[in-house]
Amino acid sequence: MNQAPKMTLCGIVLDSPDVRELAAFYRQLLGWATEQDYPDWVKLSPPDGGTGLSFQTNAAYIRPNWPAGPDDQQMMLHLDIETDDLDAAEAHVVASGAVLADFQPQDDV
Repeated sequence: MNQAPKMTLCGIVLDSPDVRELAAFYRQLLGWATEQDYPDWVKLSPPDGGTGLSFQTNAAYIRPNWPAGPDDQQMMLHLDIETDDLDAAEAHVVASGAVLADFQPQDDV
């Protein structure tokens, strides 16, 4: 087997029918700066220089349901974001525009 060349995850890209709206949500949620801003693409970067989040326009995007039923749009990925204060983080994400899911798989997430 050949040895793989060095590869680095350099970004995570989320599709959206409205990149500005989704980028604004994550900008407020995470406090990250806008690094790139184009009509169909926005990239946010964390202050520590780690991997950023990008958003690209996809007019045909269908928002997934969670937990998904058999005929629902399925998720392709989800983002795990860690916090040291779950109650404060929950209030912050709701104030930023998130909608809390009725179902949570654990009590501490």
